[in-house]
Amino acid sequence: VQLQASGGGLVQAGDSLKLSCASSGRTFSSYSMGWLRQAPGKERDFVAAISWTGGSTYYADSVKGRFTISRDNAKNTVYLQMNSLKPEDTAIYYCAAKRYGIVEAMTRQESYDSWGQGTQVTVSS
Repeated sequence: VQLQASGGGLVQAGDSLKLSCASSGRTFSSYSMGWLRQAPGKERDFVAAISWTGGSTYYADSVKGRFTISRDNAKNTVYLQMNSLKPEDTAIYYCAAKRYGIVEAMTRQESYDSWGQGTQVTVSS
């Protein structure tokens, strides 16, 4: 499955931003989806995941209560709604896909089958 992330930008602390990740494949509904992020000089970290049906979600503790992952299988798109953004949320955000992935097991980047190209999110203080 091919993925294209978009929606990043420069915002101020406390603002909101919504990322999108569109898939060109016809099997999108077979893939659980994740968002991971990588800050400069740091490893790629897990942010959130959603099951292929959308019935299960899983979040990193650092974003729980602020970020919401969702998907629209009719549009082959997964979203990440980010509220109450903090400067430490600054990173390149990547979407990734794991066929029939279990969300709790999708915290490691090695778990994924396909990756999007990333979109930059910068939060100023």
